[in-house]
Amino acid sequence: MADAVVEALDRWPLDGAPERPGAWLLTTARRKAIDRLRRQVRHDRALAQLAALPESAAREPDDRLRLIFTCCHPALDPDARVALTLRSVVGLSTAEIARAFVVPEATLAKRLTRAKRKIVVANIAYRTPEPDELPERLAEVLRVVYLVFNEGYVSTAGPSAVRRELADDAEWLAAQLVGWLPEEPEALGLLALIGCHLARWDTRVDADGRLVLLADQDRSRWDRRRLARASALLERAASFRRPGPYQIEAAIAAVHGEASDWGSTDWRQLLALYSMLGEVDRSPVVALNRAVVLAELHGAETGLAEVDALAGQLAGYHLFHAVRASLLRRLDRGGEAQAADAEALRRTANPAERALLSDRLS
Repeated sequence: MADAVVEALDRWPLDGAPERPGAWLLTTARRKAIDRLRRQVRHDRALAQLAALPESAAREPDDRLRLIFTCCHPALDPDARVALTLRSVVGLSTAEIARAFVVPEATLAKRLTRAKRKIVVANIAYRTPEPDELPERLAEVLRVVYLVFNEGYVSTAGPSAVRRELADDAEWLAAQLVGWLPEEPEALGLLALIGCHLARWDTRVDADGRLVLLADQDRSRWDRRRLARASALLERAASFRRPGPYQIEAAIAAVHGEASDWGSTDWRQLLALYSMLGEVDRSPVVALNRAVVLAELHGAETGLAEVDALAGQLAGYHLFHAVRASLLRRLDRGGEAQAADAEALRRTANPAERALLSDRLS
């Protein structure tokens, strides 16, 4: 209906309003809904066919994927490779990338400048890497696609809480990777992870634009077909017996997808998976998520102790303060919870997150 209203605002000033504006809007909205459903069916069918490709059916990447591989040159610092690719290929702003890296914008800008200078000095050529060069670049390419999806899943800037076009773009690039490198389990794991999250897309923001936390989402509206396809991709990845962070994250998302409600979540399995993830990815954000699981298993006080131990690394990260606030509230420490929510609000620009935090504060 919103799309129909936009079209009316474009056409009616030129063509004149129809005799029955309400009927025109309803007909146009129905047509647009049908078109969207048809596109989604074609998209889903293409992904299903891609996931079912025999492992020998290697594919050439599209131009963007080839360019991403080129930017992820081993001569560049690992973080600079990813940042430069997100800026030059994907088009994210310096501020958006800085938030994804949890670093100040000025620091990220210096990394980008150094990376561009290095490309000139080292005379790095634009070309498709040879097969034996792929392993040393694949990790950064996967990270780029993952960060693009994250920016679409929860926007760090701008008027929209979520950006579906970025999420779809990331899914497309991940599917291209699977087609090009069908024996790379981490590419399969990343595609499965994105699929699990997209299955919950329609339940994450309410009609008023407020973020709906996982515990409160209407699970009857989750896309079970997407979840099933993601599980199949994850099983295919597991058959290679080369576990990695994206496969583990996809398994975590799948555990949530299997639970009929928040209370029936298999927290012990999640704790085991987060412990595995912490062994291969020592990011403090992983430790923060593990602390949330610990709080569900052993109580808010245990979880809060784990969270507070991360203060030195995550003081600038808004979700650190939001998680603290939630745990403090469960411990009836309302004043401290209010202060933590206020700090989280100060550190996020996402409108849905800001609305949720403002509701808590009021």
